Amino acid sequence: MDTLKNILSPLGMNTGALQDTLKLVVIGGTVETARRVSVSAWNGFVDSFFLTAHFSQEDYPYDWLMHWLSKQPAWGRSREFEITTRSVGRNGLTQTTTGDLEEDEEGDEGLVHGRRKRKVAFMPSLDTTHTIYYRGHWLRITRTKRYPDYGHGSALKISVVARNNDILKRLVLEAKREYEKDAEHRVHIFLADTTYGCWRWNGARQKRPMSSIVLQPGVKDMLLADCKDFLASEEWYAERGIPFRRGYLLHGVPGSGKTSLIHSLAGELGLDIYVVSLSSKGMSDNTLTTLMGHVPSRCILLLEDLDAAFTRSVSRDSTSTGAPTTSTSSTTNTTTTETTDGSTLSLSGLLNSLDGVAAAEGRLLFATTNHIERLDPALSRPGRMDVWVNFTHATKWQAEGIFKCFFPFKPSGAVAQPSSAPKDASQQNLPLPKRKAPAHAIPLLTEEEISELAKRFAAAIPEDELSVASLQGYLLKNKTRPRECVDEVEEWVIQERETREKLKKEKAEREAKEKKEAEEKEKKEKEEKEAKEKEQKETQERLERKEARAKAKKQQLFKEAAAKEAAKTASTTNATTAESSSSSSSNSESEGTGVEADTEESATSEDDETDKGEAKKEKWVSVKGQAAAPVAVASIPTTPAADADGVAES
Repeated sequence: MDTLKNILSPLGMNTGALQDTLKLVVIGGTVETARRVSVSAWNGFVDSFFLTAHFSQEDYPYDWLMHWLSKQPAWGRSREFEITTRSVGRNGLTQTTTGDLEEDEEGDEGLVHGRRKRKVAFMPSLDTTHTIYYRGHWLRITRTKRYPDYGHGSALKISVVARNNDILKRLVLEAKREYEKDAEHRVHIFLADTTYGCWRWNGARQKRPMSSIVLQPGVKDMLLADCKDFLASEEWYAERGIPFRRGYLLHGVPGSGKTSLIHSLAGELGLDIYVVSLSSKGMSDNTLTTLMGHVPSRCILLLEDLDAAFTRSVSRDSTSTGAPTTSTSSTTNTTTTETTDGSTLSLSGLLNSLDGVAAAEGRLLFATTNHIERLDPALSRPGRMDVWVNFTHATKWQAEGIFKCFFPFKPSGAVAQPSSAPKDASQQNLPLPKRKAPAHAIPLLTEEEISELAKRFAAAIPEDELSVASLQGYLLKNKTRPRECVDEVEEWVIQERETREKLKKEKAEREAKEKKEAEEKEKKEKEEKEAKEKEQKETQERLERKEARAKAKKQQLFKEAAAKEAAKTASTTNATTAESSSSSSSNSESEGTGVEADTEESATSEDDETDKGEAKKEKWVSVKGQAAAPVAVASIPTTPAADADGVAES
């Protein structure tokens, strides 16, 4: 330092300020070096001991972890949180944390003005780190927005100090088990999104017991056994090279329980339901193929109302290409094209998506239709629809079974069981209701009395005339009146028949009125078309007659002009001969003849002027005749003829 001071001293600089600057440089370099070394050491420590797992809201593990976190006491004791009443997540389960605010215990399940009381939930806020102790490790959990600009899409990040990822594996598996345990009583529904070509979660529905579905004897058991056998036969299909797919076609009258059966099967098999609306706006061959390729391997794929999938004419005859067609109608002045409904799906595209190369395997395909006769044979053949089930109107056997499902009973000679206790194996996996008994409780009758009432009820129901939905609607109106329900069923059947006859009559009258209006409209359009065609025909005939008269007049003018030209030529020849013969006469005679010559010359000049005028008139007639023939013909009927006569006389 002294040496540096001696060197700089001759320059007259302030050595004290320079020393301070050098000290600051040395200190800053030392601090920065220490910082970099510490950051590098910390990163090395984090890379060696910290494990971080990321979970996106678009996938199931996010739901598992959120459901698990909602049950942790530390999650409810967060220092920074959001207060909300929307505590139902995408999984359809109510995520109730330990810090939720509830009203009095006895009133939380009550109804206020027809709806349940809202619970106030405390949800840890976004972008906040929370620490939870789990199996001897401290978990650092942060929930963030994945797409902040769009306001949706959350992500979860969990970090832990550990040498391997076993602790995170245990956490995910435990969260999955708890989620499935709480969600086993629900069926998840997914709908097709044609805009983005993906599946959207639409909610979770309570499972429906198989005992609540009353079909013909053996049908329900056959379907359930066939589905279970298919799901357990993946290796058998692979060994024989058969695509691992199974199709079921449920056809029959409306309101016969087709959709209810599918819902019940999904709950019994533990599968989710993926619903496709083939006639939705934006549905196309490529969109359907993409959706089918993203269907999970173990699920139920539902195609509802298959006969109404195509709103335009689509067939597979010898002249069809399998693509939607649009009809075009044209008139004299306008041309209109039939507008489409936004769906460009073709039958060939549907068939390829069901069993093409890109079609998903391992799924159960269920298709429902009310008119099986409208389906193309290529769509309903085995391989695409392997099992057919016909749903008819309610039989007496079904009416008796539905009645027993609606009204509970106590077994004779045994202690009365609560009406909510499960009665068969299909109800073992269903949750018991937690609601209090209503004030208008259903009377608990004996098994013998319920059986007797069910037989009387079935006897009053006509065979294969009323739908299952109508019977269910009647029983719902009388769910607390089992005896009165049976006593009044005959009157209800009569009312149903009268109502159906009235609706049928109104429908027939409406169809007849529409048909009559259509016929009158068609007749009126036909008459207008014929009158218009007649008017056009008359106009054309008048034009043709005018053109014919104009042509005849024109030909007459040409003949008269030719005759005039011939007369002019003859007159000129005579005048020349007379002049040559008079040139040899005497002077006196020449003078007299001169007068005659002058007269002849003046006559000739007059003839020339007349010819020029006639030629001019001819030219005017010709041009005018081309531009407006009727006017030209009518304007000069006799002038050329008079001129020709005058020339001939001269």
